[in-house]
Amino acid sequence: MTTKYDVKRELKTCYSPKNTDWELVDIPELRFLAIDGYGDPNTAAGYRHAVEALYAVAYTAKFASKGDLGKDFVVGPLEGLWWADDMDDFLARLKDNWRWRLLINVPDWITGDMIEDAKQAALTKKKMPAIPDVRSETLHEGTSAQVLHIGPYDDETPILTRLHREYLPANNLRETGLHHEIYLSDPRRTDPAKLRTILRQPVGAGDGDGS
Repeated sequence: MTTKYDVKRELKTCYSPKNTDWELVDIPELRFLAIDGYGDPNTAAGYRHAVEALYAVAYTAKFASKGDLGKDFVVGPLEGLWWADDMDDFLARLKDNWRWRLLINVPDWITGDMIEDAKQAALTKKKMPAIPDVRSETLHEGTSAQVLHIGPYDDETPILTRLHREYLPANNLRETGLHHEIYLSDPRRTDPAKLRTILRQPVGAGDGDGS
């Protein structure tokens, strides 16, 4: 029996870290299903619709891959890139001003054409309004600071503040990409104190003056 591809098993450094303080890792080029949106993830209907659409397309692509190619995979965890026009709004948790790009990793053999076919099949079956907005995206973050956060999402502020005000300056690093979160726990079934979230920030060399 062919083993299912599972990104959490294949890329443990990226998807199964143990460190609870910031460490540098190298993230390879990865393929995703992606969808963009705006607003508070707790209250914006668009966020819920985006999550539903991503999973509908991901599972449709999975079953098509298994049936047509004989290749199966475990649907990856939900991920998100997060930012705001004013990044102070992001650190201050002013969620109505947040922008987001939700992601689900898919194997390299899932082509753009397969994703488009999966979208059409999922839309025919599910009638979800956000399915047409799902797209294929390739992301290569490279060198990144990464940490495993355990606890409620709203308790991320101290560890993110440490990243930006202490860790990056101390190591002469600067941000080179968007704040990235990977949700290893289902918030509907997990005690908030036990939520496991990977926090990731792509980085590059700073200006060299140590300031």
